[in-house]
Amino acid sequence: MTSLLPISQSVDVVYPSSDGEPVAETYLHFYALLVTLEVLRQYLEGQQATILGNQFLYYAQGYPKLRVAPDVMVIFDVAPGGRDNYKIWEEGQTPSVIFEMTSEGTKNQDETFKKTLYEQLEVKEYWLFDPKGEWIPEQLRGYRLRGDIYEPITDGRSDPLKLRLEVDGQLIAFYREDTGEKLLIPGELAQALREESKARQEAEARAEEARQRAEQAELQVQQLKEQLRSLGVDPDNLPG
Repeated sequence: MTSLLPISQSVDVVYPSSDGEPVAETYLHFYALLVTLEVLRQYLEGQQATILGNQFLYYAQGYPKLRVAPDVMVIFDVAPGGRDNYKIWEEGQTPSVIFEMTSEGTKNQDETFKKTLYEQLEVKEYWLFDPKGEWIPEQLRGYRLRGDIYEPITDGRSDPLKLRLEVDGQLIAFYREDTGEKLLIPGELAQALREESKARQEAEARAEEARQRAEQAELQVQQLKEQLRSLGVDPDNLPG
């Protein structure tokens, strides 16, 4: 793993959380970033993990210029919740999975500098997603660390996440390996909640109708009994 260089505690080093650069190259890249971030955030909820989006990853203590800002990174065995930036030497864990929303303009950096850096940092998986299909014909390409070298992922699986990945238009679709269930994106989740609410309301309405019919039937029985009693007939002692 790349050495995390120490520095004297007496030196006040500033590690910025922003450089004023845009978060993503285009709306499609930004949307793919946000959706991936939110889907994985919901999936990892309750676990000892955090997921960060476009925040600085500092990997050499005392050298604030040695940093990178992955589009999405997943780190396990750390406290949940957001960070303004992420310092490996403070947290004690390297990201397990990193996603970069790539384009023709970022191709060289994503395929050379970042790939080499993540390899050296021992990031277990590195995924490149090209929402426009500008230079990755299949749009999604992954690398898995074997030893100290990245090898192409050919099975479409993320081992650390226990998820299967597919291209869904201009987004990444994630499926649970244990159930095959798709992790819903925010719009799909909202639609599912609306449908669930509608189904519950319809079920409650049917139950209420059934209750009212039962009450009406009971009322009719009581009225019939009263009519029989007025004729001198005991409804409770009728034969058979």
